[in-house]
Amino acid sequence: MSRSNGRTTLRTRAARWAWISELFGERVTYLLAGGVTAVVYYVLLGVGLLAAQDRVPYLFLVVGSHFITALIVYPMYRMAIFKVSDEDWLPGFMRFYAVGLGFLTASVIGLPIMVEFGGVPLMVAQALIILMSPPLSYAINRTWTFRKRGDA
Repeated sequence: MSRSNGRTTLRTRAARWAWISELFGERVTYLLAGGVTAVVYYVLLGVGLLAAQDRVPYLFLVVGSHFITALIVYPMYRMAIFKVSDEDWLPGFMRFYAVGLGFLTASVIGLPIMVEFGGVPLMVAQALIILMSPPLSYAINRTWTFRKRGDA
């Protein structure tokens, strides 16, 4: 696939989300995308946990699943939710992932506390941590990651 075709395909996929954003607004679309992101992450983490069968520490799987999820969902956030097209992908992805690192840190710190000391099952503990993140991540992504050119 050529670079041109790849961009067309990504824009076509983003257009599928664009009507939702137009109909319901950026915040609702962001929450829907957050749900998709959570599902992608959970599937990756769940498959990783099943495949590793306790041979790999779960925190390594959390970090790997988080990074792969960011690579998968970044185009959706960039083109369909925040509609940014006038900037190179790498700087935008780096800011997007920097925001995600804050939440990854919450998982890396919170999961052992909840799982090892609290006895909460891993996937339940991760769900609790994820539920706390959407409002904060929306505000950070809107004002910093996907800010309009010329904004501070």
